[in-house]
This record gives sequence, C-alpha cells and structure tokens, in this order.
Amino acid sequence: MNPEKETYFADVVLPIPVKQYYTYRIPFEYSEEIQVGSRVIVQFGSRRILTAIVVKKHRNAPTANQVKYILDTLDEQPCVNQIQIDLWTWIAEYYMSSVGEVMNVALPSGFKLTSQSRIQKNPEFTLENTFNSFSEREINLLKVLEKKESLPYHEAGELLEVENPYRIIKYLITKRAIIIYEAIKEKYKPKIVKRVRLDKQWVASEEKVSELFDLVKSSEKQEKVLLKYIAILETNSLTERNKKGVEKSLLFKKEGERISVSSLNTLIKKQVFQEFEVIVPRFEISEEDQRFNASILLSKKQQEVRDNILAYFTEKDTVLLHGVTGSGKTEIYIDLIQKVLEGGNQALLLLPEIVLTTQIVNRLKKVFGDQMGVYHSRFSANERVEVWNGVLNSRFNFIVGVRSSIFLPFDNLGIIVVDEEHDPSYKQFDPAPRYHARDTAQVLARLHHAKVLLGSATPSLESFYLASSGVYKKVLLKERFGEVSLPEISLVDLREEKKQRKMQGAFSSVLTNSIEDSLSNNKQIILFQNRRGYAPYIMCEDCDHIPSCSNCAVSLTYHMYSNNLICHYCGYKEKVVNLCNNCGSTKVNAVGLGTEKIEDELQDLFPNATVQRMDLDTTRKKYSYQKILEEFGSGKTDILVGTQMVSKGLDFDHVNLVGIFDIDRLIYFPNFRSHERAFQLIAQVSGRAGRRSEQGKVAIQTAYPAHPLLQNIIRYDYEAFYKKEIYERKNHAYPPFTRLIRLTLKHQEKKEVANQAVRLTTKLKKKLGEKRVLGPESPLIDKIRNLYLKDILVKIERSQINLKQVKKAILEIILDTNDGKRFKHIDISIDVDCL
Repeated sequence: MNPEKETYFADVVLPIPVKQYYTYRIPFEYSEEIQVGSRVIVQFGSRRILTAIVVKKHRNAPTANQVKYILDTLDEQPCVNQIQIDLWTWIAEYYMSSVGEVMNVALPSGFKLTSQSRIQKNPEFTLENTFNSFSEREINLLKVLEKKESLPYHEAGELLEVENPYRIIKYLITKRAIIIYEAIKEKYKPKIVKRVRLDKQWVASEEKVSELFDLVKSSEKQEKVLLKYIAILETNSLTERNKKGVEKSLLFKKEGERISVSSLNTLIKKQVFQEFEVIVPRFEISEEDQRFNASILLSKKQQEVRDNILAYFTEKDTVLLHGVTGSGKTEIYIDLIQKVLEGGNQALLLLPEIVLTTQIVNRLKKVFGDQMGVYHSRFSANERVEVWNGVLNSRFNFIVGVRSSIFLPFDNLGIIVVDEEHDPSYKQFDPAPRYHARDTAQVLARLHHAKVLLGSATPSLESFYLASSGVYKKVLLKERFGEVSLPEISLVDLREEKKQRKMQGAFSSVLTNSIEDSLSNNKQIILFQNRRGYAPYIMCEDCDHIPSCSNCAVSLTYHMYSNNLICHYCGYKEKVVNLCNNCGSTKVNAVGLGTEKIEDELQDLFPNATVQRMDLDTTRKKYSYQKILEEFGSGKTDILVGTQMVSKGLDFDHVNLVGIFDIDRLIYFPNFRSHERAFQLIAQVSGRAGRRSEQGKVAIQTAYPAHPLLQNIIRYDYEAFYKKEIYERKNHAYPPFTRLIRLTLKHQEKKEVANQAVRLTTKLKKKLGEKRVLGPESPLIDKIRNLYLKDILVKIERSQINLKQVKKAILEIILDTNDGKRFKHIDISIDVDCL
C-alpha cells in the first residue's frame, strides 16, 4: 500500500426505512471522484446491493473491525447538492420518517438501479471429491458455472429443471459452493435519434450535387429520397444544414411523396447518405417557442400588487397573494419570475395538479422558452432524469411542476411561487414521508435565502391566519382582470324541485334551463361532481344487499361504461350481473350520482351537445388531460363534466355556466376541514365561469340553501367564513392553533390491531397527557387491502412546548410498544400535520 495515499470514508444514506447513516470505505481509485452528493453502489448485509448517496466524506475510521468498501461510483459529478441533503434531513426529522424514505421519494426512479440476482461458483470451492454430496442436477449446474463466469437466477432454474430453484440454490450456498450477487443496471437511458445526411463529398460544390442527381436518376425511388431530403433542408443552405442532417423518421412522414425504406438503405450502402445517431433532449423547444416574448403587460392594479409584493419581500420571506379567481395572479407570477431570472437566480412555480400544468405550460413557454422545464409524475423515468440533469447543468433556470419539484437540484433559487396554496394535493399521503410541499417549500426557500409567494382565491385557514397574525405579509386583489364581474351564484333548492316534480334525473329545472340558454348562445358549460363512476353503489330493492369489496370495508362503485363494480381503494373489480347475489332478485338498481351518470343523462337531455368527461378514469393515459382540454378550448366540446380536476385554474373564454352537484355531501362530511374544503372547491369551480367579457352564472344544487356556508359563498365573503371557522378551530383546539399527528395502525387481525391501539394510546396519554391524545378510533373506512385500521390523534400546542421532544417521545413509545413478539407485525404509519 502506498503510504502517501490517504484513506477516506463515506457516510451514506440508503433507500431503506432506517434512521441512521452507514459508513463505507472509499477505494483509493475513487478518492477524488466520490464527493458529497455522489451516487455509489454498496453492499448492504450479506446479499443486497443498493444505490446510496454520499452525505459526508471524512477520514474518521469507524470503530467496527471490518468496514466494507464502496463497490463503484455512478456519477462523474454529484447529482445531489448539500442543500438537498439538508432539506432531506429536515423532512425526515419533521415528518418523523427516515432520510432513506425521503431519498426514495426525492430521486427520480431513473436514478435508482435495478438489480437481478446472478449466481457464480465460489472461487474457494472445488468439485473434486465432493460428488457424493450433490445430486446430478446440482453437479451439472456447478460444471456449467466452472465454464461460465455467472448465470442469471432464472437460467439456473432452467438448468436444474425445476420451476422454483430456491431450495437447491439455498443448499448450494450453505455448502459454500456458489455465491449469489446482484448484477446492476442503470435505468436511465438517453434519447437517441437516428439521422441521415449526405456524404460530405456530395455537398462540396454545386457540380457535385448535379453529379449526385445524375447518379440516382436511373432509379425513380432513390431520386424521390434525395429530393425529399433536399426539400427538408432547403437548397440555399444545403452545405451548412447537411452537417446536422435530417431525422430519419421525417423522411417517411406522409407529407408529399412517400419514399421507400429500401431505397434509402441502398443509398446508405452506396455511401450517398451517412446514417448516424445523436443524443437529443426529450424537451426540445420548437423554433416558434424559442422566439419568446421578453415581457408581459400588467394592468395598473396588477402593477400595484406586484410592487407591494416586492416591497413586502424586503420585510418578510413569505407573502400571501389573496386574489379572486380570474384576477390575473398568473401574470403577476410571470412578472416576478422574470425579474428573478434576470437577476441570475432560479425560480420554481408549484402547481397542485398535473391538469393545471397542461394549460399553463403553453402560456409560460411563450414567455420563457427553453429556460423552462416541466416536472410531474406523468413523465417517464427518463424524462424526469433529463429535467433533473437540466437543472443540475443550468439548462433549466425555471421549473413548473407538482409537489415533487421541490426535490430538484436547485443551487440558487430566488423565488418559489405556490399557486393554489390551499390545495390538499400538496400533501403526500403514501408512502412516507408524508410531507406538505407548501410548508416544505418555505424551508427550501430559507436554505436558499429565497422568497415564497403563496397564491390563492381561497387561502387555507393556516396561511390566512399566519398572514393576519403578521407572520406573513398579505396582499389583496379583489377585482377580476379587465373589470369582469364575478359570476352570479344561485342556490337551487332540491327539496322544492322534487316536491314540484321538476327534476329530470340529477338535473333541476333551473340547471336544465340554464344549460339550454348557454348552448343556444354558443357558450360552454362545466359541470362539477366530486365522485367518479356511474353510481356510488348498487342495491337490491328486495333484500337491501349492497355489493362490497372483499378486501376493504367499502361498497363497490358502479362503472357503467366498463360494466364493472370497482373498489377505488384497492382496485378490486367484478362484473355487474342482473341478479342480486344475495337473494337472486332482479330488482338491482344503481344508487347515487357519479360523473358517468351525469354524462349519460346529459346525452339524453341534450342529444345535440358534445359532452366530455374528465376524471381519473378518462385521464389515465399520458396525454389524455391535454387532449380533453384542447378539445374543450377549441370549442369542439360543449359540456365538460368532471371531478375536482375541473375546479383548478382552468381558463377558457367561452364558459359562461358552471353547475355543481351533490355539494351537501361535501359540507356534511365528518372532518374538521369539511367546511373549509367545501368553500374552496365551490369558489374555485365557480371561478371557471365568465372569465372574459360577460358575467358568468353558477347553479349550486342543494337541499339546504339557507346553510350559512352557502350564504357566505354566494356573497364571496371569505372574511366572514374565516372569522366563524377560526373561532370554531380555536374553541376545539384544531389547526392553526395546534399541530396534529395521526398514528394509523394496520394489521390483518382485527383483534390484534385493536389491542395494540389501546396499548399504544395508554402509553401516549401517560407520557403526553390525556387532553393531547384522542382515540383509538376506527376511521370511516376501517379496512383497506385486507388490513384493519385504527387511528390515534395527537394534538400538540403551537407554543410553549418542545415539538422535537414530543416527536422523540412518540417514536420511543412506538418502538417500545412494538417490541413484543405478539405485535411485531403491526405496521404503524405516522402522518404529521395530517389533513
């Protein structure tokens, strides 16, 4: 060993739910290459090979006798920076998870590695004098392994002629005859495009081009290939453009003369053309979009609001922009982001839903061009890796994305804009960490010394309370852009409509007449029902039997178009039959209302109207959102029916009517946030109407039109709603006056989970006090995927208490409670700041 070489060690985070880091030795050949943030391959335990991220590089040898070496490194430069590691650490601590779980969520799957078990002969093992210990099959396998370096696990099974070779493989491992290891393959693959160009000899001069045409004129098909190539390149710049060539697929597009593949291949063999490959970005901006506008024009009121925000940023790091729907908040975001980019910093615009990115991206790329990247879960693993790398190498200085965008490798953020900051989609539910992107964004901004702008027409009570208390600054924008009036909201009394027999299925006479008026005036309509499927359940008239899921404690939702009953929790499905499977009766009817049923009834009521549905069932494909919205935006669709997807940020010129169904179910849902969510959803979906010249209309169908919440909504009185709601929250010690931590216990045995829940609750109450711990209670749906559930709710004051110590105590109690053999298989999930 060279005495001059220094020995380095690396503390790494592994993608496993363990709270500690692990230390590995860095091989001398990687001493310079491996840095904090590098991806490395390490062995964990005796058999597992994992991808890890280096979080610390040092020369402090651990006390353990043997320290494993890092096996390999995957990056020429680190793919994660120190700010990201600091953010991961904060998320793990605050949301009571492990840094490994955060890493799993943060890194694109394309950055992780797949592993496939392979088998090799143990170098220390010899076959001599051991034949009696092994069967003929095993000896044949060992002989093959003597000739080959290794075999995939599945091939070993084929050689042994058994379907499951596990027992035999385990026996050979025990005898130290073979070793199993993991063959590592990286998932990310760059996008490679095949291009063709003329051999450089043919573009040296005009004479050579003429000579080339003489060469191919004997073959009409070959001549067509040449003519199409030159037409795409344009002859006046042939020499220069020929260097880049033409994407091979373009030659075979339908426009103009169809060309022959074999003719092109012949020309390649004749060295008329060269075929070559290039790595291209998956997010190429068209030449048209590259000619983007340098600025955006703000109205006088928008300029005033923008100036107030900039002034407040000198005092506070977070500003809340409370602007009504259609007030032009997006233009203010754009203006602020432009200023940040001009100053040499990065910007992040967070949106709550993929559906929002579809429409807003088209507007933004006309302003920001190829400076802008888009990041969301509908992108493939490779696409997400390219955006990640684009931020890493400064190709993208501005990102538009959903909640996972906060994990991108920013190194110089200037502003984070959180649009529709109230939206529950910013909260991650499963798997851990169950973080909230809005709150995490503020921590990320502090790490970058950046500013945060929260925008909403219906702010969350927490944000509005913090703004009213002076923790944030608040800016109001009460007028719609262009002085357009807010929609006129009417409450349709369903009880009166039913009493007078004016209902047609789910439609009141008021809503039906309003739809007819809109259609006759060539206007468009959006109808909102926050439940997909045809009906929530089907029921037998004779015995009242309702088909339910065999894995979850829920009824099966009826989907008419697929003729299936489906569980929306585990995906279980069964075909619909016309007979009750309990009593055999034929009187089986659909009960309740879903988006499919509204779509079906619309086609009967308005047969000449074009109807589209936008919910989870119709938007599963990658570009389905985009297609539905493009058809609605172009006027091909008259009526758009949808779940809460249609409530968020959509901006269409010709929508003058919004209809809202089944709102009472939302208002009376048993949750302390039900009124807040109802107000937000109704106000947001109402805001889709009348966004240009004329005032829009909103019809809300309800059995309780006198409800105070609905009265606040029709007056657009957020302040009155807030005052009443904040009073109730304070009286009952709910957020924003407390923090909530929900512990959910899951187990296959109902009795076991109940016993463990009581045991855990007793210990928590003893440690934290009776008033701070509620439960255990069964949630509304107390069985999901064959696991029974119990909830415990911990309420923690926001002041005069050490939150870190409380969380530490909770984790210690969970560990202590789960230490017995009886309870070791019970899973306990932790949700901090649960919704």
